[in-house]
Amino acid sequence: MKTKLLILAMALLFSFNMKAQGMPTYDNTNFISLVKQLIESGKQTAQMIKSVKFLKDAKESIEKVSNVVQQLRAVQEIGQNNQRLINVMQNDLQDILNSPYIKPDEVSRVVESFDAIVQNSLETVDFIDQVLSSDYLKMSDAERAEILKEKELESKEMVSEITLKTKRYRDIISFRKMQDKINNRETGY
Repeated sequence: MKTKLLILAMALLFSFNMKAQGMPTYDNTNFISLVKQLIESGKQTAQMIKSVKFLKDAKESIEKVSNVVQQLRAVQEIGQNNQRLINVMQNDLQDILNSPYIKPDEVSRVVESFDAIVQNSLETVDFIDQVLSSDYLKMSDAERAEILKEKELESKEMVSEITLKTKRYRDIISFRKMQDKINNRETGY
């Protein structure tokens, strides 16, 4: 019986030994190192999130500044174009109207054609004032910049149109002047 008990004890002990070989053992050093790595990784992730937010805020600020600069450039260009229109009206139009080669019935047509361009220019300036001085339908800066860019292009077109009209009237005056010289020359034969 003693032998049976001894064999049973050994078998039981042997079976415990077998199970013990499959059980994981923990090394406190590795576990602590793993926890430290997880904490450090969490800190790095939090810092990356802060960096992404900072970069996003910086990008938005740069876009706002860029839109404001675009608006400023567009308004500046429109102002310069309007100044060109005023110069043409003060100088070139006066010369054209004072020319003896423009017929009296043509003066009103010349004035009307130039006046239409100037009125359009004044309406553009009023519109720009509304766009810049109020929320104008709650526009974003990008939308406002886009409208100002369109108005800048219209302003350039007005300058081109008035330049072409001025050139056309100067060509008419030049032609009539030459025609007058030819018609009124003295013949010596």
